[in-house]
Amino acid sequence: MLVILGVGLAVAIGATMQRISGMGVGLIAAPVLSLLLGPVDGVLLVNLLAVINAATNTWGMRDDVDWRKFWPIALALPFGVFPGAWVIAHVSPKVLLVLVGALLLLALSIVTLGKRYVPDVEGVVPAAISGVIGGFMNTLAGVAGPAITVYAHAARWPQRVYAATLQPIFLVAGALSFTVKELTGAADVSAIEPALWATTLVALAVGIVVGKLLAPRVPSDIAHKIALALAFLGGATALVRGLL
Repeated sequence: MLVILGVGLAVAIGATMQRISGMGVGLIAAPVLSLLLGPVDGVLLVNLLAVINAATNTWGMRDDVDWRKFWPIALALPFGVFPGAWVIAHVSPKVLLVLVGALLLLALSIVTLGKRYVPDVEGVVPAAISGVIGGFMNTLAGVAGPAITVYAHAARWPQRVYAATLQPIFLVAGALSFTVKELTGAADVSAIEPALWATTLVALAVGIVVGKLLAPRVPSDIAHKIALALAFLGGATALVRGLL
């Protein structure tokens, strides 16, 4: 029961933050679910939830989506997804937990501490590179956002365009990661208990509704900082537990 409650709370908070700031489900839920369910089943569940959540947000934020910015990143995602699935199939869960925590902390450090040093860069090639890295991280750790965020910051995307365009990218990344891991045998969706599915879907719906209500009242930069702080805590916990 405590595991189910913890999973539900993480998903609800993540969905709320994503609706407000553009990121949240992967950042917050991935490390928590990796700790509670294991790095394989936990990230697989996050991948599927990300698809549902991103589909809802894409529709709600469709007016601000820049499809010209979307395509170079989306088309590059598979080139990171397949290597990520290979790593999952050939590495032990304990090592995977360390990798999840380490990758998350590294990505967040670049986003928060290193973004001031990121030069102005834009174009198809840098966008595609961010897509490859995002696809790999999403498959392995359930977080494509930090890699895309670094590029979006370098390309000086406006906040509204950034938050909206991330959603269809998350949708494609989650669908690819989930499908490839299932087809290659790197993960098995049947290993996740029905009670967890029910809990996470309800929590996701609650988070989306709450996020929609709070979005006009909570500045996106504040929500973004809260999401990053929670993600740092989750990533550090996963890393320490994996090392121990």
